[in-house]
Amino acid sequence: MKLASVAALSIAASSPALAAGQLPTGVVPVLYDISVRPDAAALTFTGEETITVDVKTPTRTLVLNAADLRITRATFDGKPVRTRLDPAAQTLTVTLPRTAAVGRHLLAFAWAGKISQSAAGLFAIDYTGRDGKQQRMLATQFEAPDARRFAPMWDEPAFKARFRLSTTAPAGQKAYSNMPATSVTAGPGGTQLYRFGETPVMSSYLLFLGQGEVERKTLRVGDVELGIISRPGVVDQGDYALGAVKRLLPYYDDYFGQPYPLPKMDMIAGPGSSQFFGAMENWGAIFYFEPELLFDPARTTASAKQRIHVVVAHEMAHQWFGDLVTMRWWDDLWLNEGFASWMESKAGADLNPEWEVRASQVAGGRESAMALDATSGTHPIIRPVATVDQIGEAFDGITYSKGEAVIGMLEATLGEAKFRDGIRRYMAKYKYGNTVTDQLWAELSAASGQDVRTIARDFTLQGGVPLVALSGATCTGGMTTARLTQGRFGLDAASKAPQTWHVPLSLATLGGGTTQTVVTGAAGTAVTVKGCGTLVLNRGKASYTRVMYDEPGHAAIVRDYPRLSLEDRVGTLGDDYALAAGGYQNLSRYFAVQARVDAKASPLEWSTVADKLASLNALYAGTPLEEPLRARTVAILAPVLERIGMTAPANESALTSNLREDLVGLLGTSGDAALAARARDYVARLRTDPTAIPPAIRAPVLATYAVNATPADWDQLLALTRAEPSPVARSRFVSLLGVARDEAVAQRALALLAGDTLTAPQKASLLRSIANAHPELAFDWAVKNRALVDSFIEESSRPGFIVGLARGSNDPAIEGRVRAFAAASPASASKASVDRTLAGIGVRRAAAERLRAATGTWLGVRP
Repeated sequence: MKLASVAALSIAASSPALAAGQLPTGVVPVLYDISVRPDAAALTFTGEETITVDVKTPTRTLVLNAADLRITRATFDGKPVRTRLDPAAQTLTVTLPRTAAVGRHLLAFAWAGKISQSAAGLFAIDYTGRDGKQQRMLATQFEAPDARRFAPMWDEPAFKARFRLSTTAPAGQKAYSNMPATSVTAGPGGTQLYRFGETPVMSSYLLFLGQGEVERKTLRVGDVELGIISRPGVVDQGDYALGAVKRLLPYYDDYFGQPYPLPKMDMIAGPGSSQFFGAMENWGAIFYFEPELLFDPARTTASAKQRIHVVVAHEMAHQWFGDLVTMRWWDDLWLNEGFASWMESKAGADLNPEWEVRASQVAGGRESAMALDATSGTHPIIRPVATVDQIGEAFDGITYSKGEAVIGMLEATLGEAKFRDGIRRYMAKYKYGNTVTDQLWAELSAASGQDVRTIARDFTLQGGVPLVALSGATCTGGMTTARLTQGRFGLDAASKAPQTWHVPLSLATLGGGTTQTVVTGAAGTAVTVKGCGTLVLNRGKASYTRVMYDEPGHAAIVRDYPRLSLEDRVGTLGDDYALAAGGYQNLSRYFAVQARVDAKASPLEWSTVADKLASLNALYAGTPLEEPLRARTVAILAPVLERIGMTAPANESALTSNLREDLVGLLGTSGDAALAARARDYVARLRTDPTAIPPAIRAPVLATYAVNATPADWDQLLALTRAEPSPVARSRFVSLLGVARDEAVAQRALALLAGDTLTAPQKASLLRSIANAHPELAFDWAVKNRALVDSFIEESSRPGFIVGLARGSNDPAIEGRVRAFAAASPASASKASVDRTLAGIGVRRAAAERLRAATGTWLGVRP
């Protein structure tokens, strides 16, 4: 599943905590034959199933999962049996009249269930059709623990089985699932009975069923049919994604050494949204919400188009890493998500070299992972999971982005060919099975002849970011020697406790040689590199570590900055800013490097500079430094925007298009009066032309308008929102209603949350937007209106939603209010969410104090 904000979050849907432990393994499913009859209008369904089970140990008791189901019939080998539901544990216990012998048996149930209006189990997506009438699409979302809301089953990843599914669809609608339909027969009243082919052996959370008034567009790659399924009228917007899949499928077949095993791969576009995921890797029937899949050339920016490729590549990678080979239990979730995240970048880099994916990941994903991992709110990549809440918490930036970075580090350490050979061995050995992380390390070690486990376990079984420091570099006889020491990089006191890793590292001298080493222990490691040029530590920024130079070493980096690789340039900007925020060095070092980014620099470097300036602006909002920082931001970045222009020429590079979006957005929210006026002009033209804003700048222009909105501007934005026929575009407008800098306007946005004109996901999105601009206002309002907030927040998001609204606050008093809310409302404030929120607030406050003097000096003002 893909992070929604990233991402965002892709987490398991809601439930109470599971009982300690997992299901007994004495009875296992072999084949499910499930038939369901949804009543979309009534939001109910009925179902029947026959499960072929294999009794491994003689027993009179069978325990499987069920939630929110009313069992109406249960038999074992055709004879009635007693059942007992445990709602808290989400289990269904079947008691047999006599002991079942070892071997195959048939367990059958009939039941009634609920169609949810949030993405848990079988759920409804309501939207406005082309004719202006309300439409309802049905889909399923089972990861992690919600297949049990669809049918009684062994709903844990290790209980793999085959599935046969059938369903009844109303007249004029189509049904679709993991496998193609083997038959579609007419029923009463124009209904149709769909029977789908038997799936390969797979985990329950990968089962899918969809139904609605849809269109489907297909093409073939070899023996596999690729399809886009969407609401009527927008299926052609799936052409870009379909083209990406056409290239990705043979690439993945080759990389993994295993051909895609299903006869078709549908990509289903849902017009709604979720608070916790954007896409889900159901085998052969990948579900996406529309913004993650459909490309509208009149409205979609270049970065959004690029994101579609990223998300599609991620979900397709899951068809092997996650679907074909599945983690045994959720504590190894990173075997799914970390690898799919890494593979999305690997494939993106190989198939689209002009995107500079590797450098973009250094500037983006690596930084976001380290920002979280360097606080007291972090956790190991692999951690024990026993409850549903803990499963949900595992879907975060550590699992995805740090997991991706660690995998990239291992590939760089072993070499691309040996690493790929290890992955192929792993896929071949464990296909259709379940694994734990150490089994992957074993195959990588066997393929490479290196001890992968020692390095990998350091980075997966403990949280935190290594810090490797270089000192005393000298060159004699054409050889440079230096000393490396290590510790733990942290942004708060709790994350600076002594800690070490086995850190694989590449060092190089500019114009000279390269040395590979592994830094161990805190005492230090002596290294020697051929050549006498500037020494570059963590060359290519492939290793998951911060690096710090002594004064001579850093001065050399500044001097020779233009000669560094793009990865090293953006990585140096990231390291120097973070080291200053953590109190390890003065921010003047960062400003010295930033000053070396000139007019000829890569657009990605300027995007990185814009990102750091945005961070500084956020730190000092509402302080005496705010206006001088805004002015300096405009002075630095406005000439860059002038150079690349507001209009995107044909065949422009994606990096330049992305930079334009970054610049227009930051300058427009930093007080550039010309941009603000231009945004108002564009938005005024939307009243008569919905495509008046060029797609290349549509998103940042709308953001500029919304951030600077007066009450009258906000009224105009609200009118556009209400008039927008596209459900996706309307949801985007809704999120903009909450970003105004004017608190009085934000108060008006809050008032919308009590009405019934917005959907539940739209209300959640609006409240988050308000919190981004006014965290104290949003948090205090949510605490006061907790019952209302709970009515539009999906259950799985509740433990962290309200406390998360305060995360961007600079007000020291907010921490006490967060703790008080958590103490009074434990169900709405999990410990992990509270810890992460408080850690983020503390880190921001500490960074603001540490950077204030150097920022004032740089601005030429007294802070």
